[in-house]
Amino acid sequence: MCDPSDVRRLIRSRDLTRVARGRYATADIDEAGLTAGALQGVLSHTSAAPRRGWEVFRAPEKPHVTVRRSRKLTPAQRASATVHHVDLADDDVVDGVTSVRRTLADCLRLPLEEAVAVADSAVRAGDVDEFTVQRIAADLRGPGAATARRAASLVDARSANPFESVLKVLASQVAGLDVTPQVPIELPGLFVRPDLVDVRRRIVLEADSHAWHSTRSQLRRDCVRYTLLAADGWLVLRFSWEDVMFRADYVREVLARAVALSDERAQQRRRAA
Repeated sequence: MCDPSDVRRLIRSRDLTRVARGRYATADIDEAGLTAGALQGVLSHTSAAPRRGWEVFRAPEKPHVTVRRSRKLTPAQRASATVHHVDLADDDVVDGVTSVRRTLADCLRLPLEEAVAVADSAVRAGDVDEFTVQRIAADLRGPGAATARRAASLVDARSANPFESVLKVLASQVAGLDVTPQVPIELPGLFVRPDLVDVRRRIVLEADSHAWHSTRSQLRRDCVRYTLLAADGWLVLRFSWEDVMFRADYVREVLARAVALSDERAQQRRRAA
């Protein structure tokens, strides 16, 4: 539809970039999009999720790009991206990235923390509901399908961000712990909604980021909040972003100790009764 001379002029002015033979990209396309274009593929998985406004557990080091099964790539091309060879249906691609449904299906097969973080965000954004996520997971077969169904069972839009989603996943891996996001708790003179709550065991988990807990007023608010919870019989466990994201074993160990302490206290109450 364009005259070749116009294409050459736009390349000289850098309004267009040649990314592969017969393929050109406009100047507003980022590096991940250029890589997908050069491979004659589309952005997918956790590279497609942010294009839809969804948050991810961690940004991928290299873009995820899905190409045709028959597409042959050079070693340099393969090294430029995390490549997935799949023949996508026409409705699996929208505006150069995988569709909502396809992106969710791909992300649900990822490790559990990554899968839940993306799915929580997709539901939180209003692009799908929890039932749809569960239905997509139920339809999957092959590698990663079991993880997908486990991830779908944990999806809850009340998890405010990937930090809380990952803490929720770690809690789900501790026997005897059953947490729910944003459970309302009424305290003397205060009404709170902790990040994660096990109501039966009276355990509260808080994902404390520097952004929301760094000022003097925020510190005072936290002191009042956690002191009143403790005085009312709640066991409050606070976790930093670094611990949740990089020290999963430590977090699970602390949670297991909290469950053991809860069991011990319950036995003491039964003996006293």
